[in-house]
Amino acid sequence: MPKLFPLLALGLAISGCSLVPDYQRPQAPIPDQWQLGSANQQLTRKQQDWRQFVIDPGQRRLVEQALSNNRSLRQTLLDMEAARAQYGIQRADRLPTINLDGSGQRQRLPADVSTSGQAEIRSQYQVGLGLAAFELDLFGRVRNLSEAALQAYLATEQAAQSARISLIADVVSVSLQRDGTLRQLAITRKTLASRNANLEMIEQQRTLGAADELEYQQALAEQQAVIAQIEQLDRALQRHTNALRLLTGQQNLNTLFAPASKPVELGALAPSAPSSLLEARPDIRAAEHRLLARQANIGAARAAFFPRISLTGSLGNTSSDLSDLFNSGQSSWAFSPQLTLPLFTAGRNQAGLDLANARRDAAVAAYEERIQVAFREVSDALAAQDTLAREVNARRLQANASTQAATLTQTRYQAGATDYFRVLQAEQDALQAQRDLEQATTQQQLARTQLFRALGGSWVQAASD
Repeated sequence: MPKLFPLLALGLAISGCSLVPDYQRPQAPIPDQWQLGSANQQLTRKQQDWRQFVIDPGQRRLVEQALSNNRSLRQTLLDMEAARAQYGIQRADRLPTINLDGSGQRQRLPADVSTSGQAEIRSQYQVGLGLAAFELDLFGRVRNLSEAALQAYLATEQAAQSARISLIADVVSVSLQRDGTLRQLAITRKTLASRNANLEMIEQQRTLGAADELEYQQALAEQQAVIAQIEQLDRALQRHTNALRLLTGQQNLNTLFAPASKPVELGALAPSAPSSLLEARPDIRAAEHRLLARQANIGAARAAFFPRISLTGSLGNTSSDLSDLFNSGQSSWAFSPQLTLPLFTAGRNQAGLDLANARRDAAVAAYEERIQVAFREVSDALAAQDTLAREVNARRLQANASTQAATLTQTRYQAGATDYFRVLQAEQDALQAQRDLEQATTQQQLARTQLFRALGGSWVQAASD
C-alpha cells in the first residue's frame, strides 16, 4: 500500500495517451464573397453589443425585459447549467476518489466453529482512507469522455447565446410590426373621418336632390370597408401586443411602449467576409463543439479495445478493541489492482466504434449545413435590404402622387366636373398607397433585424470616407 500513491501519480502521468483522430475543421461550403451588399466596402471595427443596433429607448426597454423574464430563454440557460454540471461529473472521473471510511463489527461464534473450541465474541474496528476503483487512463478513454462532456457543455453555452440573439431579434421584429400597425391604424382612422364627412355630405345632397341613391350607397359601402380595415388592423395590433407580452414575460407593457408616429431607427449593419460567420454565429460554433464531442467519443470507443486497469485500496488502522484502534502497530493496508482485457464482446466494441464514426460524420454534415443556412440567411437579408430600399422610395412617390390625385379629384367633383365614383376610387387608391408605404417601411426594418440575427449579433462598421 505504501506504493499506492506513486502508482496513482504514474497513472495520472501516462493518461495523456489519446486515440482521438486528428481534427481538421471542415472546409466551409460557401462562396468567398456576398453577391450583394458590402462586398466592395471598406470595413473596420467589429461591433457586438446589441445596444448598438437597438438604439430606440422603448425597444431597449422591451429587450431588457425579455432578457430578464423570457421563460424560453430561462429554460435554455438552465439546460446550459445542467450540461456544465454533467461535465463536472465526467471530469471528476479523471481523478481518484478518496474517502474516509470507518467500520465496526462484533460477531459471536459458537464453539463448533471457533478456532479455540469455545464460544467467543470477536470484534473488529477499522478506520482509514479508501480508494474507490480508479481507472488508470492508459489509452485516454476517461479523458476523451470528459472532453466530449466539455464540448457538449460548450455547445449548450453557444446555444444559449444563439437563443439570446434570436430573442432580441424577435422582440425587435414584433415591436416593429406593432409600430407599423399603429401607423396604418392612424392613416385608416384619418381616412374614416374623411369617409364619414363624405357620407354626411352625400346624404345632405340626396335630401336636396343633388345626389342620387347610387352615390349614397357607394359612399356607405366605402365607409364600411374602411371600418372593416380598422378592425383587421386592431386585431393585428392585439396579436402583436400579446406576442410581446409572451416574449417579455410582462403583462403591463404600457410604460414600455414608445410613440409610433414614425418608424423606429435602427443601428447600421455591414457584414464582413462570409468566412467571418464561422466566428460570429453562435449556432455554427455550437455545431462545431458538437462535432468535437463526437470526435472525442471516437477516441473513447477506440480505447474500449484495449486493456483497462483499475485500482482499489485502503490505508488506515484496524483493531479488535475500539480503545486500541489508534495505537501504534495497528496500521493496515489493502491493495487490489484489476486488469480487464476484452477477449470476446460479440462485436459490441466494433459496433460502438462504428456508431461513434457515424455520429461524427453526421455532425460534420450538420456543421456544414449550418454554415450554408447562415450564408443563405445573410444573403436573403442583404437582398431584401437592397430591393426594399428602392421599393420604399417608389412607394413614397406613389403615395404622394395618389394623395395629390385624390385631392384633385375631390376638387373636380365639387366643381361638378366628375362623378363621385372617381372620388371614391381616388381616395381608395390613396389609402392603399399610404398603407403599402408603411408596410414596405416595416419590411425594410424587419430585413435589417433579420440581418442582425443572421450575422449572429456581430457585425462590422463600414469605414467612413
